[in-house]
Amino acid sequence: MTDLRAPQPAGAAHFTEEADLAEGPVASAAVVTRLSTHGPAGLAALVEEVTAPLADRLTAGGLLALLGDPRIGDRPAVCPVPGGEVEIGLDPRRVAPVAAAWAHVGVTAEWIDKETPVHRVELADYWIARYPVTNAEYRRYLADTPTAGRPRTWYLGAYPWERANHPVAGVDADDADRYAAWLSRRTGHPWRLPTEAEWEHAAAGPRRTDFPWGDGFDPTAANTRETGLHTTSPVGAFPAGRSWCGALDLAGNVEEYVADDYRPYPGGRAVHDDLVTRVGRYRVARGGSFARYGDLARTRRRHGAHPGPLYPVGFRLATGEPPR
Repeated sequence: MTDLRAPQPAGAAHFTEEADLAEGPVASAAVVTRLSTHGPAGLAALVEEVTAPLADRLTAGGLLALLGDPRIGDRPAVCPVPGGEVEIGLDPRRVAPVAAAWAHVGVTAEWIDKETPVHRVELADYWIARYPVTNAEYRRYLADTPTAGRPRTWYLGAYPWERANHPVAGVDADDADRYAAWLSRRTGHPWRLPTEAEWEHAAAGPRRTDFPWGDGFDPTAANTRETGLHTTSPVGAFPAGRSWCGALDLAGNVEEYVADDYRPYPGGRAVHDDLVTRVGRYRVARGGSFARYGDLARTRRRHGAHPGPLYPVGFRLATGEPPR
């Protein structure tokens, strides 16, 4: 068995399983009382109100988890993404500057080299889910699929009703594929995971920004380790991180599996880093999480499910047909 406590030769900060204890944004009883009068529709609007304080957004999301979140339906809410020939990847000349900018959290140039080179990909029109799949949605799948395993993040296997509208995490890539196949059968519509190129284009857009919101890292725009929550948050509660196509949580909250296993980009070299060494072939995950630093929230960053309890990975869906 792999010793998950073994010291790592590089990027030690990335392998620290526990963050510093933090208080987090706390709402007063008066705020809870005030927000409880909003009703589900008003609370849903408040969760995604960019000018509202984080404590208010999280409190509104927490109340919705108990009341029922109108944003979470039987089918995913989606954002249309026009297709065409798009650029994917990173210019090799940017590897050293990016690694240097994140060296304080242990990022190495080898990790960033997986993003090179820039290449063109032809995409058809597609639709990507506005939010990652939530615990509530995954519960419906489990209720209909008794043989499926429960997410590892569900304490003692119990459904986290107080986090119904948080992204599901602690599942494997095959679980995500099976969920998409189940929803396709249930709805009669073809759902799947986005390809790696589709995910990156939905996050970076035609301007090829470094983050869904722009080129500079902003800890208030995504639930990453820098934000200080160190736990999942209701979907959409970081609206400043909304991407150009309208998708939320493409940076932070939980990492997201895509449809592709890792392989070098055309013209790039295969990077046999610690992840390859420890797990071999792996499915690419994108977007970073509450437990990881902001470098993983970069739109070009290619990662995977590293062994350990604090690499929570979930997923969002996509489709190549207009949702009915």
